Amino acid sequence: MTQDSFARAILDPSLPVPEGILTPTGDPARKRFNVYRNNVIVSLVDALADGFPVVKKLVGDAFFRAMARDHARAHPPRTPLMFQYGDCFPNFIAGYEPARSLPYLADVARLERAVQEALHAGDADPCAPDRLGEIPDAMLDTTVLRLLPSMRVVASPHPVLSIWRANTSPERIEIPPRGEDVVVARPALEPELRPLPPGGAIFLEAIGSGATLGGATELAAEVPDFDLAESIGIMLGARLITQVATKEIPHDENAALTA
Repeated sequence: MTQDSFARAILDPSLPVPEGILTPTGDPARKRFNVYRNNVIVSLVDALADGFPVVKKLVGDAFFRAMARDHARAHPPRTPLMFQYGDCFPNFIAGYEPARSLPYLADVARLERAVQEALHAGDADPCAPDRLGEIPDAMLDTTVLRLLPSMRVVASPHPVLSIWRANTSPERIEIPPRGEDVVVARPALEPELRPLPPGGAIFLEAIGSGATLGGATELAAEVPDFDLAESIGIMLGARLITQVATKEIPHDENAALTA
């Protein structure tokens, strides 16, 4: 018996008990192994239920647990840290035939996954809001912004933030007939979710990937109604910026602006 064959047998009930798993009488320990097999799957399903409570609420407990079991057998954990389990779940939902009638479900799962990742991301202190005001206009094309490690962007053709809020808030939430882009970040203790205006997702993702302010603006400006001031206002309001610096350019003697 190898570790690989044991892991496959744990996740696939159609496989026999691995060699070497025996009762005191020397027979294959089918009952005991099946109990262990079931406990492993239940623990993985429970981990997904804890990480995707809105998805579970939307489809109901029975459907969710059946879907989570199928996912667990197809995608076993790659790390012993269970809070990291479920990174493949949104994509799995997107291709899950029984969930096809809920086209928004995978993006709701992506939003919940972003919240999980923001919660467990590294800490960083937001910089003072007035740092942006110190940047000369002539330096926008060389200015880069370092953002919170917890920042995640979810862009969706579905109203995912409104759906999430409607299922996590006691207040009545109207679900608009349009897509919603969301930024998730944890500037303090708990993740915060904010809607993004047109082009805001492209702008933040470009900034997060190391683009300069000028470069990110150029990319986002391809989206109709993109408003740079509005997007910067969201960054400041969400306390996303941790550092303001100038991009290193050969033979450029400009000193870096640090937080």
